[in-house]
Amino acid sequence: MREQEDKNIHEQIKQRVLEEQKKLSLWKQIKEDFSVPKLNDPALDSSFELFFNYPGVWAIINHRLANRLYLKGWKKLARAITGFGSLFTKTDIHPAATIGRRVFIDHAIGVVIGATTIIEDDVLIYQGVTLGGVSLDKGKRHPTIRSNAVIGSGAKVLGNIIIDKNSKVGANSVVVCNVPKNSTAVGVPAKIIKKDKKNCKLAHDDLPDINKEMFKYLIERIHILEEALKEEDGIDVSDKDKKLEEDYNKFINAMNSIKK
Repeated sequence: MREQEDKNIHEQIKQRVLEEQKKLSLWKQIKEDFSVPKLNDPALDSSFELFFNYPGVWAIINHRLANRLYLKGWKKLARAITGFGSLFTKTDIHPAATIGRRVFIDHAIGVVIGATTIIEDDVLIYQGVTLGGVSLDKGKRHPTIRSNAVIGSGAKVLGNIIIDKNSKVGANSVVVCNVPKNSTAVGVPAKIIKKDKKNCKLAHDDLPDINKEMFKYLIERIHILEEALKEEDGIDVSDKDKKLEEDYNKFINAMNSIKK
């Protein structure tokens, strides 16, 4: 039952995106794509730069043409156009992927978007992102990215899952489960670390270090257990503590010598 509900949701989103695309001619859609960097990249100084320094814009425009041909049955030609565009933009977007309006791929290099991927409007994708599959099934096997989502640099979003509206995926995270609305997911595998309905922009410098927090927790937990053993049984572990401290210092010195 849940699987059928998810399938219906994906199909509804896809149809909504396709209906929005039909409202625009190819030329108007391309014109809109050229306007997107002005809203997302403060480094843009002039429209002239769009032609030479924004491979993500060209990757989307190339996909617009290839996708229309693919949907009309010209699949080999669409694949050829996609391959040709990949040489210049260093991205790999399958022509069957469904991409909505005002989607911006920042820098673009290394981005991979699978055939059954669905991307709604106003999505921001950074370089090195993979929207991939984990199955060889013929059906829907790639993610659905909903409106106003942000996918951080190097993130891998894998499988037939949903990154819901206004959600963010931290850099280099690996997402294999659904991410709810207004959430931030980080880590390998990614975990939901906070929900924020007000801020939908991804602040890469404001993401928690999950590994650091876990190590801190484990160290504090071990300390509490040691203290409990000392108080309960009168166990003296001072000699072992000293030996452990010596081993730790040797490790730190070895690491410092490697850096030099």
